[in-house]
Amino acid sequence: MADITIYIGNKNYSSWSLRAWLMLKQAGVAFESEVIPLYAPGSKEKILRHSPSGKVPALRHGDVTVWDSLAIGEYLAEVFPKAQLWPAAPAARAYARSISAEMHSGFANLRRHLPMNMRRVVNPRPLTDEVKADAARIAALWRDCRQRFGDGGAFLFGGFGIADAMYAPVVSRLRSYAVPIDADAAAYCDAIERHAPYREWFVAAKDEPMVLAEFEV
Repeated sequence: MADITIYIGNKNYSSWSLRAWLMLKQAGVAFESEVIPLYAPGSKEKILRHSPSGKVPALRHGDVTVWDSLAIGEYLAEVFPKAQLWPAAPAARAYARSISAEMHSGFANLRRHLPMNMRRVVNPRPLTDEVKADAARIAALWRDCRQRFGDGGAFLFGGFGIADAMYAPVVSRLRSYAVPIDADAAAYCDAIERHAPYREWFVAAKDEPMVLAEFEV
């Protein structure tokens, strides 16, 4: 049995679970994952056995429990430094932390209006001005990262890291709802969709039997 277990929600809908799972995959260590179906009878009680917040994801590493996606990323970066989950250069690392925190606390309009649903047949949804503003801000962040720090790879800071994991669910949302984006943003979305761990999650999400009507926009 692996010393690390991550407890996650439905792969089709749980964007925060996707973030933490991608970080763990990038750490390159053996782990087990357990899906706890969300909004099902008894799910809250099951989650509370592993997460004191009553939310997923939650990571167990031996006697250590970490909950919240960004906290999981910080923990993994400390415990597995060779994985280089944050950029090595201080300026790039500060920028990566800043945009990750902005994703963590912001873009509520986009996240609420365009819930993650990887099984969704691609179809546009009318966007509010607030959602358009969120999408424009995200595209600008991606473009700036790629121009300033993206040498050496296809991701925001070259190699895949915590910042990319934080924005990966946005890629799913932009694709599922056919949100208009510029060529730079589309190229970054392509890079995320080609990333093997993201593809692994995507395939599993498509095969999930659970359906949550409130997320089937």
